[in-house]
Amino acid sequence: MSQSQELQTWYDQGAALFRVGRFEGAIARFDKFLLAQPDHHEVWSKRGCALYEMGAHEEAIASFDKAIRIKPKYPLAWHGKGIALAKLGRLEEAITSFTQALKHEPDNAKAWYNIGHTHICLYQYREAVAALDRSIELKPHNYRAWYSRAVALASLRRYEDALNSVDTALTIKRSCYYAWNYKGLVLIKLDRHPEALICFEKSLKYQADNPNAWYGQACSYALQGDLAQTLRALHRAIVISPNLYRVMAQTDACFDRVREHPQFRELVQQ
Repeated sequence: MSQSQELQTWYDQGAALFRVGRFEGAIARFDKFLLAQPDHHEVWSKRGCALYEMGAHEEAIASFDKAIRIKPKYPLAWHGKGIALAKLGRLEEAITSFTQALKHEPDNAKAWYNIGHTHICLYQYREAVAALDRSIELKPHNYRAWYSRAVALASLRRYEDALNSVDTALTIKRSCYYAWNYKGLVLIKLDRHPEALICFEKSLKYQADNPNAWYGQACSYALQGDLAQTLRALHRAIVISPNLYRVMAQTDACFDRVREHPQFRELVQQ
């Protein structure tokens, strides 16, 4: 077998192993390839993707950087580096990396989505909406982008616009349980409690062990002063995830109407 055939075999094997989730094997094949051909930017980038999937985010960034040094205008490496940086909580650096990817591939809907999502994590909601609008313009059937747009709009207190956005997400993917949860939370903000409760039931239909939906129900019932239903729903949330929801309920203003009741205090202080 000639060296070029051997290189092609390592590349093909690495790519095939990556596709089936055997990331360590993929990296081993890519490493063999790079020993013989160290200036191949595409393989450095694929190696970075495999390292990311294994949770080796720092090593993934180093691999993407190798690809970028070889080919500075390679958008896939900039995009991959941004995703790894975001995973490490290095959000400003991630936005810089996504921006570089878009500089070289301005119609990349995934990069626009990721930059929008990262802006949400930085509480930069107007910037998030602008980026997500661009992502949706390029790929209008991405329900995650519509959902994230709803989150950003609601954070700007544009609740009706947020409802329209989350409804679009649910039109695209009816079974998106977390979108039903979020719609319920936005409806609570608008004091539309019967509709909110229907949304939480829909969420539970698609994801039964879903503490967010039970907690949302508890918030709605508490705001309506219904102690019995508040305790029932909050108990279900706490059973699934006791540390999180018990602590949340202790300070959540939604429960102010029932906070001093002995049964509520017993439930959240156990």
